[in-house]
Amino acid sequence: MPMRSLALGLVLMSATTPSLAAEDDTRPLDVRDLVAMDRVGDPQLGADARWLLFDVQQADVAANRSSHGVWVLDRTTAGAAPRRLAEGSQPRWSADGRRIFYLAKAGERMQIYSIAPEGGGARQVTDLPVDVEGFRVSPDGRHLAASLAVFTDCQGDLACTRERLNAREAGKASGRIYDKLFVRHWDAWADGRRNQLFLLALDAAGTAAGAPRLLTRGIEGDVPSRPFGDDSEYVFSPDGGMLYFNARIARHDEPWSTNFDIWRVAIEGGAAPENLTAGNPAWDGYPLVSPDGGTLYYLAMKRPGFEADRFAIMALDLATGARREVAPGWDRSAGALAISSDGSTLYTTADEAGQHPLFAVRAADGMVQRLSGEGTVRGFAPDRDGGVIAAWQDFTHPANLYRVEPGGEPRQLTRFNEARLARLRFGRAEFFRFKGWNGEPVQGYVMTPADFRQGGKYPVAFLIHGGPQGAWTNEFHYRWNPQVYAGAGFAVVAINFHGSTGYSQAFTDAISGDWGGKPLVDLRRGWAAALKKYPFLDAGRACALGASYGGYMVYWMAGKWNAPWKCFVGHDGVFDSRSMYYGTDELWFEEWEHRGPEYGHPQHYERFNPLRHVKDWRVPMLVIHGGLDFRIPDTQGLAAFTALQRRGIPGQFLYFPDENHWVLKPANSILWHDTVLQWMQRWTAPD
Repeated sequence: MPMRSLALGLVLMSATTPSLAAEDDTRPLDVRDLVAMDRVGDPQLGADARWLLFDVQQADVAANRSSHGVWVLDRTTAGAAPRRLAEGSQPRWSADGRRIFYLAKAGERMQIYSIAPEGGGARQVTDLPVDVEGFRVSPDGRHLAASLAVFTDCQGDLACTRERLNAREAGKASGRIYDKLFVRHWDAWADGRRNQLFLLALDAAGTAAGAPRLLTRGIEGDVPSRPFGDDSEYVFSPDGGMLYFNARIARHDEPWSTNFDIWRVAIEGGAAPENLTAGNPAWDGYPLVSPDGGTLYYLAMKRPGFEADRFAIMALDLATGARREVAPGWDRSAGALAISSDGSTLYTTADEAGQHPLFAVRAADGMVQRLSGEGTVRGFAPDRDGGVIAAWQDFTHPANLYRVEPGGEPRQLTRFNEARLARLRFGRAEFFRFKGWNGEPVQGYVMTPADFRQGGKYPVAFLIHGGPQGAWTNEFHYRWNPQVYAGAGFAVVAINFHGSTGYSQAFTDAISGDWGGKPLVDLRRGWAAALKKYPFLDAGRACALGASYGGYMVYWMAGKWNAPWKCFVGHDGVFDSRSMYYGTDELWFEEWEHRGPEYGHPQHYERFNPLRHVKDWRVPMLVIHGGLDFRIPDTQGLAAFTALQRRGIPGQFLYFPDENHWVLKPANSILWHDTVLQWMQRWTAPD
């Protein structure tokens, strides 16, 4: 299926970028513009080719909240504008394409509703005594598979779960007893419930009828997984007779295990779920069944305990049990899969050298074709005629929906934020390469300030990404958007050091066990290469900032490479590697990165421990942490601030008691950016 790349992407600058006109009526982007943007995604196509269904998240800054809306676009009417049908999330088509199911509040509980794509009144589909966490519609239109958080010893009796919750709320004692980890995970304390899949029968009117039936009986685990699992982790067979899902059994080793497996359970008959990937002790997930029902596609890692291992695309013949890797020569880690209507082509996304494109993978022989150019695709849906609807974005464009046609040019379908963007000025970016650790090629990018003038010198924001197995990609990010710094008058330098994704699995692997080694070499050489290539960077007025692993690296640089910097900003970073092991939630990460448990390998945790070098700190630092961050507990940030205060180094501590590892509330995002920029401007002001 030949397809051209998306003719969309970043307008790159050169080392001799001309001055940007400032005499027009535009202005640089501000964080208030960022939080006000409509966030478009999750495109869905159904049986009726007329309609495109999607989600839009919109912020209400005054109310300090964001809401999701169900939107449709009539693809058969020229010039038709998208329409918002209802407030709700996770919109999905009914099997016949005549109704849209979605999640919305019914009183205090999240339930499933439905509405016609033409509009009109919404109908409540479920009235359950617990929240609906997510759902899938069966291809035959007879059932819903709903994910509900329940006490597993209630054996599928939802009233039992409700009664226990009510009793807990009415009780006067607040203490809870735990006998195994996860006591808390990401931003929530465990309360004994697990996400489980239930079967809901639909009557002729499309309303849930009868008692929900537990499908994942005997699975002591979360389906979908926590904290970020969704309906990509479970799927019906094409005939609606089977349900496939991934789950990790919650034994005592759950916090240090990545052993997810793919399970299968029959809709009728009451049989126990069957494990289809028991032979692989690493991560198997994201099942997808071919249109003919004969092949199960899924993603699989090879190394137990390593969450950033390469996700390979696997094919399991459901009749014979034979399995194969679809594209063994493709050295990228695939994201969740979709399949063409004829079953010949798989679609996925992956990081690729600073971009996050859409790929087509031929199911028969694994031939991989990149379908999109520069930029990032977050969400896509194959059309019946071989086209793809993609939610595309880049540094200067928030996501909108585009149609990519076989052999044709992409066509923009939605134009959200167009009026806002017309009033804004952006920095211009260029990716560059240099020789990093061991002389190996490393990539980064430089972005001009929004009001760049040829011959000028500009202060610099040196951004350090988290993960650490992540990457700076060409996208319109809502937490770490380089355009906010460009809008405030800073140039931006960002380096995809060893450990970053999108270059090779060996490159990603290189950081494990070497947190303060190769990456620091790359950051130092990348900074030197950027200064040499881009003369508008003012080396004497630069601040380094990062979050998560980036926050760790800020603390590490404070003791090991502080000479170039006027200030640091460390968000949710690791300050003490040894205490971090005993305070975090997901131990598999710490044990892989530091070659085992801390008590067995203390030397690995101590080798690159920022705490050891506090005596060498000298640069002013802003420390930021969230009170609901259970990945890197807030005591890490408080300890770093204590070190600054005790050393007499200028510092501030910005604390968000209601935020997790990320800053999500609109008002908090504004405060975060205002505080960070004021801190950077204070220390990079001309003498």
